[in-house]
Amino acid sequence: MRLVHRDFERDGGGSLVLIPEESEDMWHIYNLLMEGDHVRASTIRKVTNESATGSTTSNRVRTILTIQVESIFFDTQACVLQLKGRNIEENQHVKMGAYHTIDLELNRKFTLRKALWDSVHIDRIDLACDPSRSADIAAVVMQEGLANVCLVTSSMTIVRAKLDVQIPRKRRGDASQHEKGLQKFYDQVVQALIRHVNFDVVKAILIASPGFVRQQFFDYMYQHAVKTDNKLLFENKSKFILVHSSSGYKHSLKEVLQDPTIQSRLTDTKATEEVRALDDFYKMMKNEQTRAFYGPKHVFSAAESDAIETLLISDKLFRANKVSERKKYVDLVDKVRETGGEVRIFSSMHISGEQLDLLTGLCAILRFPMPELEDTDEEDSDED
Repeated sequence: MRLVHRDFERDGGGSLVLIPEESEDMWHIYNLLMEGDHVRASTIRKVTNESATGSTTSNRVRTILTIQVESIFFDTQACVLQLKGRNIEENQHVKMGAYHTIDLELNRKFTLRKALWDSVHIDRIDLACDPSRSADIAAVVMQEGLANVCLVTSSMTIVRAKLDVQIPRKRRGDASQHEKGLQKFYDQVVQALIRHVNFDVVKAILIASPGFVRQQFFDYMYQHAVKTDNKLLFENKSKFILVHSSSGYKHSLKEVLQDPTIQSRLTDTKATEEVRALDDFYKMMKNEQTRAFYGPKHVFSAAESDAIETLLISDKLFRANKVSERKKYVDLVDKVRETGGEVRIFSSMHISGEQLDLLTGLCAILRFPMPELEDTDEEDSDED
């Protein structure tokens, strides 16, 4: 994302002029936008003109429009962001107060104005505009006949291609049809990998599977590279890491990223940092329960005692429709940071973020045990 202009005011309001440059930027914008924000952007409007004789003609014109956002729709697969709201500035083609839908587009600038830019918004802007934090892991999670080609960016786990191919079974004394089906499947995976992975950006490409599938695929891919003289694959051979997974489904990527060997190879990626932080929370729950709590009630109580060492929070909680609800979580983040705690904001589009959402989206590792928080559960159950 490119930050073109920044104009913040003393009262905390202000505007930014931004240009989304890649699909992940749309995810960051989705997390920045809230109902009531003002968005100014180029858009297409259908205009109907009536002549003196009463005949009408309609044509589509491009115009600059400013709307007050009332609804936000984000298509995560197509990375399309659609905003609907009322026009709030004079325009020759659109009446004041008329509804219009704006599609935010890649490489086209827009202006976002807010009544208040809080600390989480500012963090999101810094993250989105940092060029060093782009997509850094690609992964092929596979089993015979099934493969998911994924990109693990700093904010999302995106399935770029899902291949599901029927492979004939081996027959007694004749495995030729099985081998042909397998080669056809592997060829499709190679093509999907080349098409969807930017080898100049990714630091590692994981190939994960149960059994020997990953090794067979890797061998086939480089035999294919020899035949086709594919220099791209040869130049990036060192980036491939073969690792075990329990299946070829997307959810198996979580266990792959938890593998200590993989984590040591990917120490500087946000995805593995999130997985490691969640793993630390689970370990603390198992070994020292009174230092690991989840859910708003316990976590906010721990924050009041300045006890939080690490806060794990889902970005879903900051997309609350109620301003007061969002402010509650922003204040929590600010308080934990002020008292020297670490805050990790998980993307709900990551595998680890999905796991955190199952735990209410809010977890905390404490500096010291607080058994009294467990007692509040017992008191509540007694009252019930």
